[in-house]
Amino acid sequence: MTLIVSAIGQGLIWGLLGIGLFITFRILNFPDMTVEGTFPFGAAVCVSAITHGLGPAEATLLAFFAGLLTGLVTGLLYTKLHIPILLSGILVMTGIYSVNLRVLGKATVGLLHKKTLFSCSFLTSLPENFPSVFVGTAFSVIVIILIALFLNTELGQSLIATGDNEKMALSQGINTNDMKILGLMISNGLIGLCGGIISQNNGYADVNMGIGTIVIGLAAIIIGEVAFGNLSLTVRLIAVVIGSILYRFVLLIVLKLGFGTNDFKLISALVLAICLSLPLFEKKFKTSIILKKGVERP
Repeated sequence: MTLIVSAIGQGLIWGLLGIGLFITFRILNFPDMTVEGTFPFGAAVCVSAITHGLGPAEATLLAFFAGLLTGLVTGLLYTKLHIPILLSGILVMTGIYSVNLRVLGKATVGLLHKKTLFSCSFLTSLPENFPSVFVGTAFSVIVIILIALFLNTELGQSLIATGDNEKMALSQGINTNDMKILGLMISNGLIGLCGGIISQNNGYADVNMGIGTIVIGLAAIIIGEVAFGNLSLTVRLIAVVIGSILYRFVLLIVLKLGFGTNDFKLISALVLAICLSLPLFEKKFKTSIILKKGVERP
């Protein structure tokens, strides 16, 4: 039971990363490699702020702003200097590694005996692993509501139009470059926020903690889409968080099967590859029709 609660809590918090990646990967329709630099940058800024005496709430907010900054840099490289988006993300991801070392002062910094979001009296009174469920639920609900409200504004619709059909958006007078920068900033802001919360939950920040995070975010998106099919945009945000939880359950099953934590990256890549290939198998073998006939009564 403890492991299940832990998986749910971790899934809820990591769902923020999935939502952030969803904005670039699905709405703007391009890959953003900045993720693997933004996540540890948010964690580094948050932990450094806490160790220097700042409150956990303010430190978490700083992690969000740190993510906004990396998204802005990637957006400027992409739109103003015309560097391909993939290379722009890789450049920022590479450069931010040195920045993280500067911010932390060393490769790993702990939060032992420091106040975090998880150390308030209410959360410490909860059963084991329930604080992460509470914090993850609170942040996920707030973020989903805010993103859903934003996407239904004129500015949000302009962002969606840019991803759907850039030429059509330009003909409607939308500044698509500004929309791309805005999307990258919001996306990386949420990813930085996730890094800050995860670092407080884990009790440390490490400059290498961003490795493989893009696969985790993509897995949450793809699993949510495969599990729930075609949904409205707002409900898809919820599906991303549920997909993140389901992904954590997959990792839990992997542990139960005797695999070690060193195998998680390989398992994550395999899970993502399988989920991405499911539409092809469905088209080739008509699995949904076979399954439907299998459950029909004679």
